[in-house]
Amino acid sequence: MNFVMNKISTIAIMAALGVGLAACGSSTGDRALSGGGIGAGVGAATGAVTGMGVGTGAALGGAAGAATGALTDEDDVDLGKPVWD
Repeated sequence: MNFVMNKISTIAIMAALGVGLAACGSSTGDRALSGGGIGAGVGAATGAVTGMGVGTGAALGGAAGAATGALTDEDDVDLGKPVWD
């Protein structure tokens, strides 16, 4: 039971971090940064649930999210101004 609670706690923390970073931005750097943060959160949660490992999931998700953010235009994906602006 404790193992399951740790998994649920990890997923909840990663989801909260993803929501906090959920801003796309207008520059390539902003999009890469927010995409990497969101991807790392989702990847960590997925890794925790699937048994792949939180670190491995975060690394893969962060890389995919950062690449997606850097390779898209603000017209392709526009979630508004980043929280840090």
